This record gives sequence, structure tokens and C-alpha cells, in this order.
Amino acid sequence: MEIKLTTSEIRAILQGCQYTLRVVGSSKDYRKIQSSKYFSTSNDVVLNDAFNILGEVVDAIVQVEQFNQQGESGHGTGN
Repeated sequence: MEIKLTTSEIRAILQGCQYTLRVVGSSKDYRKIQSSKYFSTSNDVVLNDAFNILGEVVDAIVQVEQFNQQGESGHGTGN
């Protein structure tokens, strides 16, 4: 089953995920967990890395949108 989402819906979902990660990352309990000597991930990533990656993906989507808008405005409506 394919879920159809618009570009702005995709962007909004990813930004919502970023917000959620920021909320979790700023919680006292999460910071306590992450600072534990037993906290370990296979690539030494932390929650903030996921937040930053989502930000890069959102930025890339915005760049594509801007490029597409420039391309459409340069070709006129006859195509």
C-alpha cells in the first residue's frame, strides 16, 4: 500500500519528528539515560544526530522545491 503525501506534508511530518526529538532530548530522564556509561549505539550516534539529519533532509527538500519552482517559472505555461 502506497501512502500519497504532498511535499509540504512530507516536510511537515519531518519537522514534527524533529520537534519530537528535541522534546525528548531536552527531557531530564533522557539526558540521564544518554549520560549513562551503559548507553551505547553501534555508530556512537545520539538523539541530536537524528535531529540534525532530519534537518538536513528538510533543507534538501526545500532546495528541490525551490529548484522546481525556478524551473517552472523559466519554462512558461506552454509545456
